[in-house]
Amino acid sequence: MGYSDDIKRFWRQGDLLQHLIVINVAVFVLMKMVTVVGVLFLADWGSIFNFLYLPGSVSGVLHKPWTLLTYMFVHADLLHILFNMLWLYWLGKIFLEFFTAKQLGGLYFLGGLGGALLYVLAYSFLPYFAAAEGAVLVGASAAIIAVVVAVAIYSPEYKINLLFFGAVSLKWIAIITIFIDFLSMDGTNAGGHISHIGGALVGLWFGVAIRSGHDITRPVNSVIDWMVNQYCGLCEYVANRRKKGAKSTNTKASHPGTRAEVPTESEIDAILDKLKMSGYAALSDEEKAMLFRASGKK
Repeated sequence: MGYSDDIKRFWRQGDLLQHLIVINVAVFVLMKMVTVVGVLFLADWGSIFNFLYLPGSVSGVLHKPWTLLTYMFVHADLLHILFNMLWLYWLGKIFLEFFTAKQLGGLYFLGGLGGALLYVLAYSFLPYFAAAEGAVLVGASAAIIAVVVAVAIYSPEYKINLLFFGAVSLKWIAIITIFIDFLSMDGTNAGGHISHIGGALVGLWFGVAIRSGHDITRPVNSVIDWMVNQYCGLCEYVANRRKKGAKSTNTKASHPGTRAEVPTESEIDAILDKLKMSGYAALSDEEKAMLFRASGKK
């Protein structure tokens, strides 16, 4: 069994949380490999990934609307993705104790969108951020913060063990994280902390809504389900077309030199008359094939 089979089996057996982590890591590794090869050949190949970064302006987003989704799967360096994926794994596991994997996926995207929206608004309208030209946003932090806050709202007294601190309630982890983000808005990564606040607001929205019996991820998951169904339908269509093509090729190969169309009644009558008069051995290969196709058609 090859590596590709191992990867396929791992993907089929993994849950959505693992899929999100794998996608993030795969994108990071691919981008890093291209960047390293570019450096070795003195070429700025890393710049080709600029189309994945979220611009810090409304006009930039209008020109590249897909970046509202792609930016949350792109990371700047190894430590960036390492801490984000650890956060996503630990808090994602806790989230799945109370909610479904589909809700996790929906909240991940909504949290990322919330972080992107607040980031773009801040860099477009606040004087402090508007002066920064060419600002871009990358990382899954906003999406992950949404998951953290959502669990903290739903189960605030849930405790996790932290090094040097022992058992700490989730509500305090969420509060301290948001407070640190607020105090860091004047630093070098101000845009990132702004997006964290946007993701936290989405997590707050989810936690409050779910307590009242409303699931804000349902519309997102409906769209995702529709896209998956369309993709699966397309794959099934392509597979069926390939099967039909292979079957047609095999049929032609087993009867070389024959015509694909079904013979007419006059042609069949002529072949049958010849068969009565001279026997089957007197028929040519094409006549035999025509007779075979006619019997199959009937």
